[in-house]
Amino acid sequence: MPADREPAAPDADILEAPPRTRTAPDRWQPPPADRPPSNNPAGRPPAPKPSAPPAEQSPPSRRRWLRWALFLVVPIALVVGAYFYFEGGAYMTTDDAYVEADKVGLSTDVSGMVKSVDVKDNQHVAAGRVLFRLDPLPFQLKLEQAQAQLGVVRDNLNALKANYQNVQAQITHAEDQIAFNQRQYERQAILARQQFAAQTTVDQMRLNLQSSEQSMTSLKAQLAGIVANLDGNPDIAVEQYPEYRQALAARNEDARELRDSVVRAPFPGTVTNVPQLRPGMYLQASTTGFYLVDTDRVWVEAQPKETELTYVRPGQPATVTVDTYPGRAWHGKVASLGPAAQSEFSLLPAENTSGNWVKVVQRIPLRVEIDQTAQTGTPPLRAGMSVEVSVDTGHKRGLPHFLTALLGGGGRSSGGSPGGSRKAPG
Repeated sequence: MPADREPAAPDADILEAPPRTRTAPDRWQPPPADRPPSNNPAGRPPAPKPSAPPAEQSPPSRRRWLRWALFLVVPIALVVGAYFYFEGGAYMTTDDAYVEADKVGLSTDVSGMVKSVDVKDNQHVAAGRVLFRLDPLPFQLKLEQAQAQLGVVRDNLNALKANYQNVQAQITHAEDQIAFNQRQYERQAILARQQFAAQTTVDQMRLNLQSSEQSMTSLKAQLAGIVANLDGNPDIAVEQYPEYRQALAARNEDARELRDSVVRAPFPGTVTNVPQLRPGMYLQASTTGFYLVDTDRVWVEAQPKETELTYVRPGQPATVTVDTYPGRAWHGKVASLGPAAQSEFSLLPAENTSGNWVKVVQRIPLRVEIDQTAQTGTPPLRAGMSVEVSVDTGHKRGLPHFLTALLGGGGRSSGGSPGGSRKAPG
């Protein structure tokens, strides 16, 4: 019957399609209401259309381009990476570095009661600013006593000089008296021999002569004592005698103690730990009251490994980055390298001759000065901040030693070595 054969036509088309294009028919869905009626009276779903060929059967042009791109990019990347590696190595970088500054514990060499503290905690002070004062009364009394003692010594020396002149005058008079008594004795002796003078008169003249000579001897001894008290030179000024200089030194020492009872800032900086010193406290000599940190002049103290200092020299430019201020950089230069590793100054140095010795890479101190004149507008640096230091040594890695040896370089890298070519260990 014709009605029974019509539905078989779509099935025949499916069977006649090539096997590679045969796909499962889509699930039938009823046509929408606004769609015009189809020519299929039986309501069967229409025959599916042949699908497009799969992607793996597309032309391989895309894969070819990818393959050629990989062939070109990988060698170029290797060449560029090798270039930057051999031309690099000019920077020595370490993060074992910290900001350092001059720090001093403020104290005085005299003991006394704290009268006043003239600064506040974390206050910036200029050089010479008064920080705290001790009670000046005891020191003023000592100074007045020393000043009075200095006057006493001056008067005593002047009295000795006057006594010296008086004894000199007495000696001169004694010399004249001896000469007169000598003539009198000689005259009476001549008269006694001629029987014109009594013997008692001669004896009296002899006694007068001997008395005047003894007086001369006593005056000379007295004058010698005065000269000894005048340091053997009675003609110099009073200020040059040892006694006067001693009294003057004592007076100056008391004046210094009075001056040191007022503690001033030795350099500009910021005071810290001020609250630990209060008025009314008794401060012993050489006891720290609080601290002063020089925030106007700082530097960086780094501890790089000894293997990183092969090409580092003083004067090389350096860049400093601070953990506290990301994105900011400070510029400076290498000021100096430490003469010894830090382990050399330890209380218990390493015993390298023992049997359990283990080699440890040492660290050498490196100081970097920061150019303060070029750091306008930068945040303040404080002692103890963690930083990272990068030193431009100007050295390049160059080709490996075996390549330079093959090329006739004698085992010397292109960047050069401070010690010349070095023979490789056997």
